[in-house]
Amino acid sequence: MMAGGRAPRVVIVGGGIIGSCSAWFLRRLGFGGDITVVEKDPSYALCSTALSAASIRTQFESPLNVRMSLYGARFVSSIRDSFGPAADVGYQENGYLILSGMGSANARLAMVDMQRAEGADVVALAPLEIERRFPWISTQGVALGTYGQAAEGWFDAWSLLSLVRTSACEMDVRYVAREVTGFDSGPSRVQAVRLADGSRIPCDWCIMAAGAQSGALTARLDQPLPVSPRKRTVFSFHAPLKMDHGPMLFDSSGIWMRPEGQGFIGGVQPPAERDGDATGDFEPDYRLLEGTFWPALAQRIPAMEALRLQSAWAGHYEVNTLDHNGIVGPHDTLENLLFATGFSGHGLMHAPAVGRAIAEFIQQGRYVTLDLTPLGYARIRAGKPLSEEIVY
Repeated sequence: MMAGGRAPRVVIVGGGIIGSCSAWFLRRLGFGGDITVVEKDPSYALCSTALSAASIRTQFESPLNVRMSLYGARFVSSIRDSFGPAADVGYQENGYLILSGMGSANARLAMVDMQRAEGADVVALAPLEIERRFPWISTQGVALGTYGQAAEGWFDAWSLLSLVRTSACEMDVRYVAREVTGFDSGPSRVQAVRLADGSRIPCDWCIMAAGAQSGALTARLDQPLPVSPRKRTVFSFHAPLKMDHGPMLFDSSGIWMRPEGQGFIGGVQPPAERDGDATGDFEPDYRLLEGTFWPALAQRIPAMEALRLQSAWAGHYEVNTLDHNGIVGPHDTLENLLFATGFSGHGLMHAPAVGRAIAEFIQQGRYVTLDLTPLGYARIRAGKPLSEEIVY
């Protein structure tokens, strides 16, 4: 309770999956104060959550990311425990297959040892074993494959967001369809969130969960945050290939692909010179299809030579340009400002772990389930990266 017996007020900037999970876990852990989630686009048409490939993996370089993924996989696979017997997010536990060339094979083997030590069911496959399990793959140039046999796959992001958001609203979380334009702040606290209609929402806690816009919004507090939007194009296509229970494929060329419905989806990062701040740009980059994605895909999966494009869309990654890892927890001088952003493409899979951690910090003053201290703002201020290289 605050001075005078008043319950604290929480304002969450951003109503995507991380902001909504933070609100939901706060209520589930018994927080009794006001919770307001400010989301400028209630349709979520351009929300990174809704436009993502909606996958989850335990194959990371950072042990903490492995732990967060394992928590997220348990949450998704047991979704009915949280939201009732009718809850369904279409979780398909088909695994990730990450292919490595000779130059990175030893490093990937060491990562497998670490991932298994953290509890992940990841195995290393020699080229002949890859061909046996996945006969549609050409292993030319492949030295090693790593495959997640459990706690990896994909699901329906919109279904998950809808479940969390609806449940949060039923627990008296208030969603406000407005754009945040600024903040009222003093030397050590954020006092209120200002909205485009001229109104303001006072807060005792302010959670920055605005995804790709978090950097621009934090700049209005005169604080650095190396998070900005980067456009990622997803292609939806058909090919003369039957792939029952096929995995998410990450190729050594940089492309990714997985089954989706009766066809497939996939993509590739644009070259660095075309990968700048993408604020307002949601046009698919079709140059990537013929210039990079299709040739590499056909080389790895010969049946994809006959690929037929069906559609394409583009969404934004909230890229943390320091180290491609999430930024979670309190600011170093604004003591009531909490970050939950910057995940560089793996925010959806880590949203349950992050939402619970933020709720624990507010309720108990510390992390309980998973210690996310290494993801804190201190490394941002110091410019000391917590490296995560397995990013697509």
